[in-house]
Amino acid sequence: LLLFGCFALLLLPSDVAEFSPSLDSDFTFTLPAGRKECFYQPMRKEASLELEYQVLDGAGLDVDFHLLSPKGETLVFDERKSDGVHTVETEDGDYMFCFDNTFSTISEKVIFFELILDNMGEDGQDQEDWKKYVTGTDLLDMKLEDILESINSVKARLSKSVQIQTLLRAFEARDRNIQESNFDRVNFWSMVNLGVMVVVSAVQVYMLKSLFEDKRKSRT
Repeated sequence: LLLFGCFALLLLPSDVAEFSPSLDSDFTFTLPAGRKECFYQPMRKEASLELEYQVLDGAGLDVDFHLLSPKGETLVFDERKSDGVHTVETEDGDYMFCFDNTFSTISEKVIFFELILDNMGEDGQDQEDWKKYVTGTDLLDMKLEDILESINSVKARLSKSVQIQTLLRAFEARDRNIQESNFDRVNFWSMVNLGVMVVVSAVQVYMLKSLFEDKRKSRT
């Protein structure tokens, strides 16, 4: 997937990438501070596009998200969100979605997103091709529709399982980044407190020692 993403970035202009018409795609990338990255997804009429994104790492864990139709109309706009799930019914054309980090001048963001495409027309064609090679179903006392329904049910559940596992990995990555950031912060302030305690202890020892010093000068 990483090689595919790099290849797409080489073929298209800067800040633009394109995905092949796959039924399920996920991608993780780093969005630098002050930058905006856009992607295109070709869609068919009366299909469904589901997009879920999460900010895994970066100060604030937030990003601006835009989803535009082939006509250039804004379908979704999320401002300074850490995650989101959006589903739209599509028409023929290229849908563009952008992640905007221009509001940040220092912190880069690590973003994960997943595309799920439904009713793209490929499954129906496969089923029609299968029916050409199936004969004698009456002799087996089975219905082709029942077989197709069972296979589609298993396929849908497997796809849902893969999707849930992918999302769980994304949540795990984000939680791990938060924990590592908290760990570094705790260590830093612990060292600061330790330094303050050492300085205070040294000052107290010096003050106590000065109280017991005999400052009178001896006469000869």
